[in-house]
Amino acid sequence: MKIDLSARVALITGGSRGIGRSAALLLAECGSRIAFTYVSRKDAADEVVEAIGAERALAIRADAGSPDDVRRMVDETIGRFGRIDILVNNTAIHAINNNTAIHAINPFDGTDYDAWQRGWRRTIDVNLFGAANAAFLVIPWMKRQGGGKIINVASRSGFRGELEFPDYGASKAGLMNLTKSLARTHAKQGIIATCVAPGYVETETSAHDLERFRERIEAEIPLGRVATPDDVAKAILFLASPLSDYLAGVTIDVNGGSYLR
Repeated sequence: MKIDLSARVALITGGSRGIGRSAALLLAECGSRIAFTYVSRKDAADEVVEAIGAERALAIRADAGSPDDVRRMVDETIGRFGRIDILVNNTAIHAINNNTAIHAINPFDGTDYDAWQRGWRRTIDVNLFGAANAAFLVIPWMKRQGGGKIINVASRSGFRGELEFPDYGASKAGLMNLTKSLARTHAKQGIIATCVAPGYVETETSAHDLERFRERIEAEIPLGRVATPDDVAKAILFLASPLSDYLAGVTIDVNGGSYLR
């Protein structure tokens, strides 16, 4: 069965690298026009536009943690393509240091309360509020169009909790509950909200852990390997397609069996 998204427009946050990049390329391969955001890597964003084709792709510099940037990314997508059929809330960070997203710990047994506050606030602003804000702004357009898909990229961390990144785990748990709320509220309007929850993925975000602990991490995965961005992107494509139209509110685990619930 061929998935045809040629009449669809997808907006993907964090689409220049990792999972977001793979999702952008895969949805474009199925015909969708693609708007995606990036924060700092314009070179990577330009490569995605070139791969898809400038007439069918739009790169928008936007910070998911900024409500003004989220509004602008929606406005620019509508201005360019006239509609939004698929929203993929993919952008995420672990913690911050000097206002830069990094792979840093932010546990409860630290000593710098101010830094802890900044880290938690920034993580929640990007990972949870960013997705909620985007959904708030996109839903009116989807209602006018007769429906749409909202796909949130959460994490295995949202189920099991995190020792070093409790802010990240809490934000992803919140994202999964947001998905349920959106589904229950808006499915009757043809707006289907779903979620994917990856485990470890071969991305820049995970590179630090994988460099130090790959053998231990892979030993905990029954399939014996860390996911590729394409593994997650294929689940996103499925959820974006008509094949998943009766799956409102679900979270699909993409973790190789490393966490079963």
